[in-house]
Amino acid sequence: MHFGPAGTFGRVLECWDREAHEFVAIKLIRNVPKYRDAAMIEIDVLHVLAKNDRNRSRGCVQLKDWFNYRNHVCMVFERLGPSLYDFLRKNSYCPYSVDLVRDFGKQLLESVAYMHELSLIHTDIKPENILLVSSDYFKVPDYKKTSTPGKSFKRVPKSSEIKLIDFGSATFESHYHCSVVSTRHYRAPEVILGLGWSYPCDLWSVGCILVELCSGDTLFQTHENLEHLAMMERVLGPFPHHIIKRVDRRADKYFKHGRALNWPEGATSRESIRAVRKLPRLRNIIMQHVDHSAGPLIDLIHGLLKFDPSERLSAKEALKHPFFTEPYH
Repeated sequence: MHFGPAGTFGRVLECWDREAHEFVAIKLIRNVPKYRDAAMIEIDVLHVLAKNDRNRSRGCVQLKDWFNYRNHVCMVFERLGPSLYDFLRKNSYCPYSVDLVRDFGKQLLESVAYMHELSLIHTDIKPENILLVSSDYFKVPDYKKTSTPGKSFKRVPKSSEIKLIDFGSATFESHYHCSVVSTRHYRAPEVILGLGWSYPCDLWSVGCILVELCSGDTLFQTHENLEHLAMMERVLGPFPHHIIKRVDRRADKYFKHGRALNWPEGATSRESIRAVRKLPRLRNIIMQHVDHSAGPLIDLIHGLLKFDPSERLSAKEALKHPFFTEPYH
C-alpha cells in the first residue's frame, strides 16, 4: 500500500496483526464528516466486491475488517506492494516492457469488467491506485540508458500480479453522479465537456494508463481544461462535430462558434502552446517505446481513447482484442 505522509482523507499505516500474525495495511480516515461518509460508502462497495468474488480472483483489494477509533474510521486491508506509479518513479520513470504492460492491462481490464458487471464505476483509475501484490524485484542492466554495459540498471517486478485499490469515489450506475470525477490526467473528455458520464470514463482512464506504462510519461500532463482538450486533439485528432454540438453551456467557451476548439487563441500562455505542440501523435508515442506488438497496442489504445463514449471499447470488448489474444506478432 502507499505508506507515509497523510493524504487529504488521512493516511495508510503498515501494522502487525497480533492475532493473525501478519502485516496489514490500515487506512486511517480523518475525523471529518465528508471523509467519514466517503469511508462508509467505500466499505459498502468493498463488501459488494468481496461478496461476489468468493475465490478472490477479480483483482480488487480485500477489506479484512474495519473499526472506529476515537471517531476515525479505520479500514484494515491486506498488505500489498508499491503502486505502479511509485515503482515507475523509483525506477527513474523507466517504462515497463510491453509484456508487462500486457499483463497489467489484462488484469486491470478484468477488474474493471467485474466492477461494471456489478453496476459499479470506479471513477478514479490511475497508476497510484493500481498496486503490485509483491514488492520484490530483479535488477537488470538497462542498455538504453548507457553506452557502457553494467553501469546502469533498472528494476523489473518479480511478479506482475496487481490489485485495484481506492473505491472511495466508486459510484453505482443508478446513484447520483457528481459532475466532476477522476484525477485530472486520467479524466475523460465527456466529464470536462459536461456531457454526463458512465462506465466508459473508466476505460478512458485505462487507455491513458497503458500509454504511461509503456512510455514512462503521463500522457496528458496538464492542469487546465482547454489545454487538456488541445492535448487530446494533438494526440488523437480533432473532436467530432456531434460531440462539440452537445457540450454543456459551461464548456461552450472552449469552442469557437460551436465548431472547433478555441486553440491556440484561447491559450493562457506561450508555454501552454509549446507544451501542446511538442506532443507527438499516439502512434509515434507508442512506436518510440515498443518493439513488438506496437500495432495491436496502438489499435487497442485508440479503441479506449475514442472521444465519443458510446464508441469506446467496453472492458469485456477490450479483453478480446488481439493485443491480449494474439500477443506475439
